[in-house]
Amino acid sequence: MSRVRDVVIVGGGPAGYTAALYAAQAGLDTLLLERLAPGGQLADTGRIPNYPGLPGIDGSTLAERMRTQAEAAGAVTLYEEVTSLTLNTAPKTVHTHADDHRARAVILAMGAAPRMLGLPGERALRGRGVSYCAACDGSFYRGLPVAVVGGGNTAAEQALYLAGVCREVTLIHRREHLRADAHYLNALLAAPNVRFLWNHRVTALLYRERLAGLKLQNVRTGARGTLAVDGLFVAIGRAPQLDLVRDWLPCDENGYLPAGEDCRTALPGVFAAGDLRAKPLRQIVTAAADGAAAAHAAGAYLAALA
Repeated sequence: MSRVRDVVIVGGGPAGYTAALYAAQAGLDTLLLERLAPGGQLADTGRIPNYPGLPGIDGSTLAERMRTQAEAAGAVTLYEEVTSLTLNTAPKTVHTHADDHRARAVILAMGAAPRMLGLPGERALRGRGVSYCAACDGSFYRGLPVAVVGGGNTAAEQALYLAGVCREVTLIHRREHLRADAHYLNALLAAPNVRFLWNHRVTALLYRERLAGLKLQNVRTGARGTLAVDGLFVAIGRAPQLDLVRDWLPCDENGYLPAGEDCRTALPGVFAAGDLRAKPLRQIVTAAADGAAAAHAAGAYLAALA
């Protein structure tokens, strides 16, 4: 069993690595646990137009810079999948496949994962025509027709990325206008190979070994139709990754962890940062801000114990 650290951070996205940076700079013995690679969903993001001071940086580059800076400050990263948590003891324990990591404070920064449409065959078709990340998988559909489902910034960003590599991109949205920021909408309107399918939803996936098309329904008229595509990119939001903490902490009516601006949860010494926290806006910059706040609050909590 590992030594007792001051802080263990679960998750290596912007919230997690900002927390690691601030905690390490404050002189806290800091360990960050990440399942795969730095960045979380940030690593799947293409060009980022609105991160202050770094316009146009790509997500994987920003994630790697965050990791490097946190580790230079003294934080340690271990690539281990967390399997369970014990949060009602002193010290608390974060269990992984490789070890049990004990800490006096824990910062939860597991982020969120893409929401699925919930259609038959969707999970089986992942990697065979269905994707949730254009930056990851778009090159597989070069020169082919694809569709994007969604109406927010993520859907618009994915459609723009795909417009650069695919023959045609159809953006399908349940409403008659996007929720995306104006600069995304203007870019989409200017793209010659992007078309919009308003007031429609996907009702079924057409496939054999791979995706071949979509069944669609007009949500206003009820009219039905089909659309032949080789790829479907789903961008309808994300769900907070809270399976590890459902036995320890209550969620709000939308499935997020209640925690104030100081990121304190209902359990002393446990803090929530990033996209899993209940808040009005989820952006890279707000996740990073949460990480800083959580590290500061964890430091204050530990100082009070001394």
